[in-house]
Amino acid sequence: MSRRFTIERDKLPDLAGMMLATIDALRQIGGSASIQELEEKVVELEGLTEEEQSYTMTDDDPRTRVSYYLSWARTYLKRGGALENSSRGIWALTDAGETLHSIDQTRAIYQQVQEEERARAKVKRQQKADQIAARRQKREQAATPVELESEEEGSGATDWRAKLLETVGSMAPSAFERLSQRLLREAGFIKVEVRGKTGDGGIDGVGVLRVNLVSFQVYFQCKRWQGSVGSREIRDFRGALQGRADKGLFITTGTFTSQASEEATRDGAIAIDLIDGDRLCDLLKQFELGVSTRLIEEVTVSAGWFESI
Repeated sequence: MSRRFTIERDKLPDLAGMMLATIDALRQIGGSASIQELEEKVVELEGLTEEEQSYTMTDDDPRTRVSYYLSWARTYLKRGGALENSSRGIWALTDAGETLHSIDQTRAIYQQVQEEERARAKVKRQQKADQIAARRQKREQAATPVELESEEEGSGATDWRAKLLETVGSMAPSAFERLSQRLLREAGFIKVEVRGKTGDGGIDGVGVLRVNLVSFQVYFQCKRWQGSVGSREIRDFRGALQGRADKGLFITTGTFTSQASEEATRDGAIAIDLIDGDRLCDLLKQFELGVSTRLIEEVTVSAGWFESI
């Protein structure tokens, strides 16, 4: 089967092709999947190289191009009624999605959503013009129009992760190692040591994880990374673990290629757990390490309740 799309550093991929590949991947998985499972299946079906998986959006935006545009492929498919997603991030085919088998069908959905967005943008521009006119007359604040966003996460969700990864990426290597050490301690590891520049085969530190009555010695490697970590880096890390550890942990600010994920869990080899940039952000947020959240209280007065007394 010929490829439906390619990923290049400076060119837009065929979004309709990505949409069809997403549909086919979901069918093969069984009709539903997490984002990671779905993206890995698309990469497998299309035979994307590690180089293609490593391309980022820009030097300042660490998101990979393949993940970014697959996100939009899912968004267009959802707008077209072919996919649905739950609050837990699980994507599933709808009855309409089951009927899609050709790129002409996905291209028709893409064009339909584009037309709807152009019409919506026209309405919003008119609304904005009306609001500006009303503000001039009544000195009231006009509302800012909301632009098209991905169905998975709003711009706020994307912005805080991008800012956090930019901040972490600017840390000195030794500081990033100390951050990883603090994170592992917060997650329940004990005796966490940072090895530093000891020439220890890429091993940056070691810790002990207690699970009920047993303990595991875990060696970790933490790398600030632009783009995707490939399978070669995983193999090199595992080579340094031989005869030393029960498990390995690889932490990066970037992403992992599908080949790297497969290598990390290869049968008969030391298992290596992977923490990519998004997961790292979630963990830092969970343990409140340099990240804080603020909840906004919304109070609603029910006039009908008072009238019923």
